Amino acid sequence: MDALTLLRQGPVMPVIVVNDAAVAVDLARALVAGGIRTLEITLRTKAALAAMRRIRDEVPDAIVGAGTVRTRAHLEAALDAGAQFGISPGLTPELAAAARASGVPFIPGVATPSEAMHAQDEGFNILKLFPAEAVGGIKLLKALAGPLPELRFCPTGGIDINSAPNYLALPNVLCVGGSWLTPDDAIAAQDWARITALAQQASALATR
Repeated sequence: MDALTLLRQGPVMPVIVVNDAAVAVDLARALVAGGIRTLEITLRTKAALAAMRRIRDEVPDAIVGAGTVRTRAHLEAALDAGAQFGISPGLTPELAAAARASGVPFIPGVATPSEAMHAQDEGFNILKLFPAEAVGGIKLLKALAGPLPELRFCPTGGIDINSAPNYLALPNVLCVGGSWLTPDDAIAAQDWARITALAQQASALATR
């Protein structure tokens, strides 16, 4: 699977912060039950790697990857834990080299035209616009489409169920990333039915 195919799996990529790996499997199953298969587990907690490993082992219908990948070591640890893709908030030469060598889809984050051009020079045409709302969101994506027509994006950061359709209507947007599918209070309460309902709502969003 390449990055283009990965982001075409569904209209929303949930950005998931897991503080307790013990709930990872139930959380993943709730999302998959709602039609969301591609899961980004952010490397922001000590439980993230264990969560990825458990999901990979026990939820075969999920496509699990690592978010907040900032270094070669992060990527290697995620791959060891079974990650099937990687997503970063930005891109460095070392990370670009590691990503190319990894053999898995990798989606680097960009926030400006120059960063997008640098990522393209490094071999990446599928990018994450981050933090989307803070750097111009829809207006920036429309502006980038003219001079950089080959690029496709997964905008992430500040997007919710209400703004997602406007992003998904853009021809250079494949999907959006968002944390609203996995609210902290729902995870704490193990309210998997609520998370499945949020996933169903997200998976029903139209894409181009």
